[in-house]
Amino acid sequence: MLTDFGIILIFFIVGMVFVAAGLITNMILRPSHPNKVKQSTYECGEEAIGSPWILFNARFYLIALAFLIFEVELLLLFPWAVVFKELGWFAFIAMLIFAFILLLGLFYDWAKGYLDWDKPEPIIPKMKDLVIWNKD
Repeated sequence: MLTDFGIILIFFIVGMVFVAAGLITNMILRPSHPNKVKQSTYECGEEAIGSPWILFNARFYLIALAFLIFEVELLLLFPWAVVFKELGWFAFIAMLIFAFILLLGLFYDWAKGYLDWDKPEPIIPKMKDLVIWNKD
């Protein structure tokens, strides 16, 4: 007689065998004709130039973070909207506060220019512009 852990172990083993069988079948049946074009890095239609070990622009990360923040907002907003009538005024006000804080974050990102892809180059002052030279 199997215990509950034994049944879980059997399911785990069957799952591993199922995944291994799929990978092995794929390895046997697929055509393998490697060439230079197939093994090149594909970047959304862009030709890969140079080394992949470069620092990415921080704008990629900022836009990804803003996207994740608003995606989490949607994940919280949908279940709330489904049971809106049963929750009452307290939940409504709490969600308004939550949405207002996220709206402030959106306005902050917008004001700082994080949502603009082409940012203007910063103006870096030179020392001769900062120092008043005395010609005496």
